[in-house]
Amino acid sequence: MADGTQGLSDKALSIFAFAAYHRLLSGERVSSVIRRDGAGHEADPDGVAELEHRGLASASETSIDLTEAAQDFTETLVEAMRRAAGA
Repeated sequence: MADGTQGLSDKALSIFAFAAYHRLLSGERVSSVIRRDGAGHEADPDGVAELEHRGLASASETSIDLTEAAQDFTETLVEAMRRAAGA
């Protein structure tokens, strides 16, 4: 997992931040996030392309499907946030 996520750009990390947000709210593992919601919110196209290029996601016009490795990375981010918050 570390190899595929090593050195991710902030644009790609922003997609993981969104996935982590949903993970924290739902308490459930996140396998996809909205790419474009039709209300003006949209994942950064360069970030999406980077995740696709690295084999961490596949995207349609409206959603981003995370691979198992990307889902694991999201879990790692959430755990790190909890540790940083002393939870």
